[in-house]
Amino acid sequence: MSAQLQADEARALLQASINGELPDERGRFGPFGGRYIPETLVPAFERLEAGVREYLHDDEFQQEYRRELREWVGRPTALTHARRLSERWGTDVWLKREDLAHTGAHKINNAIGQALLAKRLGAKRVIAETGAGQHGVASAAACARVGLPCSVYMGAVDIERQAPNVDRMQRLGAEVVAVETGDKTLRAAIDEALRKWVTDPSGIYYLLGSAVGAHPYPYLVRELQSVIGVEARQQMIDQAGGLPDVALACVGGGSNAIGLFYPLLGDDVELIGVEAGGTGDGLGENAATLATGTPGVLQGSYTMILQDDDGQVQETHSISAGLDYSGVGPEHALLQATGRVTYVSATDSDSLAALEELCETEGILTALETSHAYAYAREWSKKNPGKRILIGNSGRGDKDMPTLTKFPVRIANAGT
Repeated sequence: MSAQLQADEARALLQASINGELPDERGRFGPFGGRYIPETLVPAFERLEAGVREYLHDDEFQQEYRRELREWVGRPTALTHARRLSERWGTDVWLKREDLAHTGAHKINNAIGQALLAKRLGAKRVIAETGAGQHGVASAAACARVGLPCSVYMGAVDIERQAPNVDRMQRLGAEVVAVETGDKTLRAAIDEALRKWVTDPSGIYYLLGSAVGAHPYPYLVRELQSVIGVEARQQMIDQAGGLPDVALACVGGGSNAIGLFYPLLGDDVELIGVEAGGTGDGLGENAATLATGTPGVLQGSYTMILQDDDGQVQETHSISAGLDYSGVGPEHALLQATGRVTYVSATDSDSLAALEELCETEGILTALETSHAYAYAREWSKKNPGKRILIGNSGRGDKDMPTLTKFPVRIANAGT
């Protein structure tokens, strides 16, 4: 299967995306997506797909989901005008504040939605995976909210660098399972969670944290996270006086980015996803899947992945645990192929500098993942003075303190 799209095909697929017609009945976003899974998991995925069709857009489910978002998650989250950053950059900068949602990141939108779905499907327990820990914390909190036991699989490398979130998960009642196999990061955690699901596909619900994997997960996560873009779009009109010229979000698996971008696809808004450029362009030095990857199958989906010439999936590097993944959601792969979204990367060092600049100018300690979007937004501003920018602030940076303490603070005078 070729991932190359002809111009007419790209236009048709983009229009289908805008119209909400993708994924198709096979779970595909154009050439991407689908379901590449072991036979033992087929019944579980078919049961999940049937449940998504029956419940996701059911009025009763939506009423309960919206109530939880409003009364428990704390939505709508704020749209903040970054006044001092705007003055410094010479652009009009606005921030969609997912860091203000319960548990501190966008992950909770998806977690509570899937937890409610798990209850309706009669699950006896929930398993989840996590990289940066925010999805693990959100899953633990959501399962406590609905009354389901939860186990979170987390790579040993990520456990070390995200210790505060490990403690939070355990205090919220979740079991944290250390994954010592593979690269000991997010990809390995997903592999182990899938293996556990095979052992009891009817009693276990797998609460996947990003818009990746086999159908229907990319669709399900997009639908639950689109609340970000729906809110931000209206807030920009109400508070800023119009839509942004550009919207940026960091991209690992891609849930916060697709949540922000999807409601804006039909608007005249430039969309930019920023991946982890790590320390270099070579395999193993970054996690810039869309910028440097090639088409292939990873964990149930045909998408863009980081692989060598023999098709072996490669380990990644990023200072941010949440972007440290060898693949990306199939809908992002399609949006890149159609040209609707541009995907770029930001290095570890540039992202650290952007994080410190945001702290200095706006008093916001953002997540290392999100700081990649700020790093590229700063460069975009140099070429586009006077434009209006929307940045998806996907999470807060408290979780990253064990990593940040390894780097000296470079702010000369935070009071100026």
